Amino acid sequence: MQTFLEEVNERINGVPIQRCYHCRKCTAGCPTASYMEFNPNRVVKMIQNGERDKVLRSSTIWLCLSCETCITRCPNEVDIARMMDVLRQMAIESGIGARERNVLKFHEAFLSGIKMGGRINEPMMMVQYKLKSGDLFSDITLAPGMFLKGKLALVSPRTKDLKSVQDIFEKTKSS
Repeated sequence: MQTFLEEVNERINGVPIQRCYHCRKCTAGCPTASYMEFNPNRVVKMIQNGERDKVLRSSTIWLCLSCETCITRCPNEVDIARMMDVLRQMAIESGIGARERNVLKFHEAFLSGIKMGGRINEPMMMVQYKLKSGDLFSDITLAPGMFLKGKLALVSPRTKDLKSVQDIFEKTKSS
């Protein structure tokens, strides 16, 4: 039977987590570390120690922005952002989900948008999220300003090779 560390490493399919020597550069550069239950370095240590349930139930994995500052700063190129993505998927598969209100709904809307067009279509993602969360009007006044400043496009480009994107989703579903 696989250990938690082996399972995460296999699913990351990159630099093994054991290469982390806990320099904490990932944590020092993380823009959301101060909001996390456990900082990124601590999550790596918890995985190494086999603390599966504690990691998958933590709010930390859902607060990662996937900005990749951590891997940019890591001297060993341990991909913390990819690790967090894998941990989120493992939590979903385990039926744990997210503790934070509506984070899982946002995650699902985001992935649905990528699956449909290969890229994020922000207006469609926002509509899906708003419908799933039931939070329809709390920030509606932000959209016109974002549109006028060019921060929000009505139509997003689609990827040229949508079949490849859909194949990736199909592969991850069966693994």
